[in-house]
Amino acid sequence: MPHPERCQLIARDNGAGLSRDLPLLADALHRAGCSTHLTGLPHRGRFAEWLTRVQLARKPPAFEVNVMLERIRPEFIRAALRNVLVPNPEYFRPQDKAALPLVDAVWVKTRHAERLFQALGANTRYVGFTSTDRHDASIPRQHAFFHGPGRSGNKGTQALLALWRKHPEWPMLTVAWRRKHVEIEPPPANVTLIREHLGDAQYRRLQNAHRFHLCPSQTEGFGHYLVEAMSCRAVVVTLDAEPMNELVTGAHGVLVAAHVLGKQDLATTYGFTEVAMEAAIERCLNMDAATTEHVGNAARAWYERNHAGFADRLREALHA
Repeated sequence: MPHPERCQLIARDNGAGLSRDLPLLADALHRAGCSTHLTGLPHRGRFAEWLTRVQLARKPPAFEVNVMLERIRPEFIRAALRNVLVPNPEYFRPQDKAALPLVDAVWVKTRHAERLFQALGANTRYVGFTSTDRHDASIPRQHAFFHGPGRSGNKGTQALLALWRKHPEWPMLTVAWRRKHVEIEPPPANVTLIREHLGDAQYRRLQNAHRFHLCPSQTEGFGHYLVEAMSCRAVVVTLDAEPMNELVTGAHGVLVAAHVLGKQDLATTYGFTEVAMEAAIERCLNMDAATTEHVGNAARAWYERNHAGFADRLREALHA
């Protein structure tokens, strides 16, 4: 196909991960040479989907390519000459699997997802992804721990809080968790628990002020809070399981032994034992300043290489 100049980027604007993905992908597509139109969707019922389908059926395609984030939107298929899905395996619903033949290609964020979608017979291409650069060197660094799961319930937060209760000798752990309707025991003295929404500047300060970031995700579509932590030159602790260990390796982070918990749509979910996480925390506590600097700098170097290559991989995928 010719190099597409007009691209429509489609996703639900959910105020969380997808809302973060939209501008990042739009910027990368722009750097790849596309004129990109963002279509951020609210929650849509069947009537809205039907109406969109009817309206587009009467018009010629307005775009060379649709890029659909996370979900396949059949009602938008006729809006472009080609259709691409950028999925998150943990939210790949049965209805998306049924609609997979409607898209021309699947662009995946991780090698882990590449294998999953190749197994489904999709025309799959690895493009990777990126995250916002959150580094601020002006913020003093503390030899302390940060865990920022946002609104997610699959980042191992409750298990971390339970572990910190058993270790009053450990340094301060700051947790920023906005998940609603979750019962949490009063935190111990060495845990600061933030339940309210933080402004971007406040959250960025927390990201840069902590040397160690705890990111024991059960699964990830990409893993913004891991990659943002690496952009901050932090020492990132995550599970030794896919796709987390694809982003964070032993060369620029700390991996925790993992075991299978179950499934979430197309993804496998993982957990950690207290013994394994205790070993990782103690390893962090025993790091000297030179080691933490070395690991943090290696993490930052990975972030910069990945970010620089994202637009190039998109450009190659568009030409292909």
